[in-house]
This record gives sequence, structure tokens and C-alpha cells, in this order.
Amino acid sequence: MANVNQNYLKLPGSYLFSEIGRRVRAFSQEGTPMPLIRLGIGDVTQPLAPAVVEAMVKASKEMGDKATFRGYCEETCTAYDFLRFAIQDDYRRRGVEIADDEIFVSDGAKSDCGMIGDIFSADNVVAVCDPVYPVYVDTNAMDGRAGEYDGQRWTNLIYLPCTAENGFIPELPQGRVADLIYICSPNNPTGAAATKEQLKMWVDYANAHDSVLLFDSAYEAFISEPGVPHSIFEVEGARTCAIEFRSFSKTAGFTGNRCAYTVIPKDLVRGGASLNALWNRRRGSKFNGVPYVIQRAAEASLSPEGRVQTQKTIAYYLNNAKVIRQGLSQAGLAVYGGVNAPYIWAQTPNGMGSWEFFDLLLKKACVVTTPGAGFGPSGEGYIRLTAFGDAAATAEAVERVKDILK
Repeated sequence: MANVNQNYLKLPGSYLFSEIGRRVRAFSQEGTPMPLIRLGIGDVTQPLAPAVVEAMVKASKEMGDKATFRGYCEETCTAYDFLRFAIQDDYRRRGVEIADDEIFVSDGAKSDCGMIGDIFSADNVVAVCDPVYPVYVDTNAMDGRAGEYDGQRWTNLIYLPCTAENGFIPELPQGRVADLIYICSPNNPTGAAATKEQLKMWVDYANAHDSVLLFDSAYEAFISEPGVPHSIFEVEGARTCAIEFRSFSKTAGFTGNRCAYTVIPKDLVRGGASLNALWNRRRGSKFNGVPYVIQRAAEASLSPEGRVQTQKTIAYYLNNAKVIRQGLSQAGLAVYGGVNAPYIWAQTPNGMGSWEFFDLLLKKACVVTTPGAGFGPSGEGYIRLTAFGDAAATAEAVERVKDILK
């Protein structure tokens, strides 16, 4: 008889955004008093940069010509040299040297963040920020590292509270040593961004305990303040303890195109094994690479022309973030984030629960947000809003929220 992975049966209910979708669909079926405005899921709305579209068209035509057609990518790490070299150059802009065979191109940072656990044993102790992007937690639960779910938290995970009192930056764990540590900066969902000094504390901890930092920098392109690292590898000592995940999804609007990359230095060794080599072996067995057309598009987004164009779109979203931040502040809410990240983290009014406030905004303002409780225990009492909407719709959503909070 075939048996299932029992760890999947421990997962609570449904994935956060699936539950949001269910509630929104149920409300929509009843008939909404005004059009819905979605500021919940972090999906982009602005079109691809012209340089990116031009590269995709050109690459598509190459695929229609026998002389330039390409099948499987046989180059190193299932990625073409042209994209890995472009990524290298992008790191050099920050003063960081990364070897081309330390770059692994994939179909999304979510995929890599979730599947990196394949190269680690199930007995590793995992630490996550709280609140946290659900994928970090759920995939470790699937792999058997999380323990049991007690209705609020997993028994084997180390939760690192990120609250207004500590500026939403996690503090080092006390007691148990964390083997695998997930850090996201700029952060999803709180929008907080760590300084080099704050990240150095984690690098030193990981090197001292032979731990591994799993650093998600998917939103680095939104950093607008000086002194905030765009990469963990800007921090001395990170090459011997950190893995970095990056994505074109928000940087270049690739949510529908699926392209990202993970950097694993060859200096990173644990248990006598090169994590770079292990990940390369894992990918060779389970992944055949990102389509040629998409890799050409990603390369174009890193060109001088593409970078200028994508930065205009990022500025558009950051202006939306400013509108949301200022508007909700004027409405009397305590608001965080939205400066170095496309996310705004707002405290619910009068001690209202996260899902209760979500339902209020949905049914009274027809505005879709994300309840903070879905990101972990410390997310209760907050909601997350994204800046990826249309500018006019975003401004309208803020006015609606202000109206119901009068």
C-alpha cells in the first residue's frame, strides 16, 4: 500500500493566500457594492519594460529559426552564461564578487526558498522571523523539521519575534542554537530593512555556530535609504555562512515569467560537504532550467537601458507605498514599512483581530489586504498592504479605508 508523507497532514487548513482568495470569492458572489481593489497578494500590475519585451520578441524569433533554435540548456548550473555574467556584473555594482558557478538561475525565489531544505537533514533546528513569509515555515513542516502545530505555532521551530519594540528586526535566539536561519531584508511582510551592523550580528552568529543563513533579498531593488545592504555578501564573513535568494519577479515585473536566482558561495561548507556542490547535484536531478526566452528577458532587465526602465516602475510602486503609508497614518493607524520595501505593515485599530479587520475592509471598503496573523503569532493585530496596484486605484483604496475609520 502506498503511504503519504505524514508531515503534510500536519499542515493547518490552507495556504494563507488560498484562504484570502476563498473569502474574496465568497464576498464577490454576494455582489459587491463597489469594485474590489486588491492590495493583498504582492502581484505586480505594471507592464514589462520595453527593453525586456524587445529581448523576448527577439529570442522568440530565434526559437522559430532552425539555425538559432535552442533545446535543453547544457551550460553550467542549467543557466546560460550570458545571464550569469549579467548577474555577476550587477553584484559588482555593489562591490561584491560572485563567481559565475556560484549563481543558480531558477523559476522563482519561492521555489528555491522552499526547496533549499532538500540538501539539509531533517534534524536541523530552524529559526524564522515572526511574522514571516509562510513558505519558509510550511516547507520545513513538510520536510519534518517543524514538529507539531499547536494552533498558533510549530513546536520545533525557533520563532524570532519582530515587533515595533525591536524595529521589526529579529534578535539572536537564546537557549537553543539555530542551524538554519531565514532572514528576509527588506522584509516581507513588515517592510523593515536591516542595516549592515544588524546583519553582521547574524553573520557572526552563523559562523560561530556553523549555522547557515538563508537570506531572502527578493526586494533589494526597493531599497531607497543609504546604509542598507542590498546583499548579505556586502557583509564581511557572509561567504562562509550564507545563501542568498533573489528574484526578477518584483525587480523587473516577472511574476508571470518566472525567473530568479540563488547564490551559494563555494566557501560555504557544512558537515564536510560543499553546499554549492550539493545544490548543483540536486538541481541536475530535479530541474532542467528556465526557458531561453525568459533568460534573455532577465538579461535585458539588467542592461543599462533595462535598469533605467525597471527603476521607473519601482519608483511608481514606491510612490504607491508612500500614498498608503501617509493615508493610513492620517487615518490614525500606526504604520510601518513602505520606504525600502513595497509592503506596508499597519496595526489594526482598537485591538481588532487581523482577520476581523481584513473582513471589515473587504466588506465595507471593498479593499483586499492580508491579515497579519497569517504570517505568524507576532503578526496578529496587523495587516499587510502591497504597493503593486494601479496608482489611481491605490489612492482610491486609501480614501475608502479612511472613510470607514472616521
